Amino acid sequence: MKKTEKINRNFQGINNTLLVDEYELTMMQGFFLTGRNNKVVFDMFYRNNPCSNGYAIAAGLESVIEWIQNLHFGQDQIKILRDKGIYCKEFLNYLENFKFSGTIYAVEEGTVVFPMEPLLRVEAPIIEAQYVETALLNFINHQSLIATKAARVCYAAKGDAVMEFGLRRAQGKDAGTVGARAAVIGGCAITSNVLCAEFYNIPTSGTHAHSWVMSFDSEYEAFETYANIYPNNAILLVDTYDTLRSGVPNAIKVFDKLKKEGRLNGKYGIRLDSGDLAYLSKKARIMLDEAGFENAIISASNDLDEYLIQDLKMQGAKISLWGVGTHLITSKDCPSFGGVYKLAAKFNKEQDCYKPVIKLSENVEKITNPGKKKIYRIVDKKTKTFLADLICLEHELVNEKEDLQIFDPNATWKRTTFVAGTFEVEELLVPIFVDGEYVYSEPSVEQIKERCNTQKEHLWDEVKRLVNPHKYYVDLSKELYDLKKELIKEHETF
Repeated sequence: MKKTEKINRNFQGINNTLLVDEYELTMMQGFFLTGRNNKVVFDMFYRNNPCSNGYAIAAGLESVIEWIQNLHFGQDQIKILRDKGIYCKEFLNYLENFKFSGTIYAVEEGTVVFPMEPLLRVEAPIIEAQYVETALLNFINHQSLIATKAARVCYAAKGDAVMEFGLRRAQGKDAGTVGARAAVIGGCAITSNVLCAEFYNIPTSGTHAHSWVMSFDSEYEAFETYANIYPNNAILLVDTYDTLRSGVPNAIKVFDKLKKEGRLNGKYGIRLDSGDLAYLSKKARIMLDEAGFENAIISASNDLDEYLIQDLKMQGAKISLWGVGTHLITSKDCPSFGGVYKLAAKFNKEQDCYKPVIKLSENVEKITNPGKKKIYRIVDKKTKTFLADLICLEHELVNEKEDLQIFDPNATWKRTTFVAGTFEVEELLVPIFVDGEYVYSEPSVEQIKERCNTQKEHLWDEVKRLVNPHKYYVDLSKELYDLKKELIKEHETF
């Protein structure tokens, strides 16, 4: 997508500017009335990987871009706020010309990310930076969650194609549509969601339901009719009555008929949606092969998730296409991503620079990293394997021609030195908006998916384990670590 293009996929058909929590508006009016509109820096990050995974997949940036580009208060939105009776005339007049004038850096969609890393860095007058909080969290949290869940499911499938088809179980049409997009980014090959396919140019697929079979007088007639209409996609659902005694034999009869007529040239096979999928798929594979249909696909569905797929693979199931719905589109075992949006710095006019700020907590993991920051990814120069990530202050540079020592900020005696010439670094945060202008070129979903696949290939296998994955280290630079200690000490109370 050209950076000058304006994204316009408004699912609700209305102005979504009020997709915020009310406290954004009450704080905005407070800042406005007190004249406090200095520039600030906010970080959006998360504290723990979802699904007990070893990593997460960044997604949702496209929705952020769309929302920011279309952000404006029309007369309808002004009236809604006026009718609440808590917003003054001067503030509402200000909102009539409101637009985002700040700068946003973000990790690109499809990137492997880890806890505490800023996925978004927002630099703007505080009224603007505060207002965008809820919407940005909504987009990034939901879509990163689904992309991560999809990555787990696809990892379990070990190279087999995975189809996302959870629209009917999603929490609303928006979640089903952008969720399907996120699932494809995470690794799914296709979706059943036609609206998603239209918006994002994603391939779709679908065959028939049990109701199709039941609407005919016989199972064979249902299969034959369907195959005659769709000879290039004759995937037949074989478990309506009796999978091995009726469904598979009738499917074989139809395939044999198509073959004799010279019309068995496209994709064909069976789908299993109930029963012992390992047992049934192995028996069906034998029956299909003995009938001369070695190329027939065996697909399966039925409340699948990554753990069940992994078990079925271990049991030797002869399934090559996995349809995953409810557990994927809802991330059923982990329903939230947990991203937060925290103030990291505020501009000091007298010193003409940003002053770092920190949020303290009795929960150590909730203490924030102060200042305006960036992320370096340290990569093995030869194998391209990801070695570690380093969160630094914005002005810090890493010289690939010098040795680089990093340390665990929670256990500082744990240190690693990367020898000059053996590693390279990549900055993960890239500019999306600069002074309110859109400067990014959004790649296609297919390109984002390819990026994600490449990123996952560069992770250690141990990090990708579904259970008890190895911890990937995200360290702080020495300067950032010292700054954090200094600010904590400044706020100590006795």
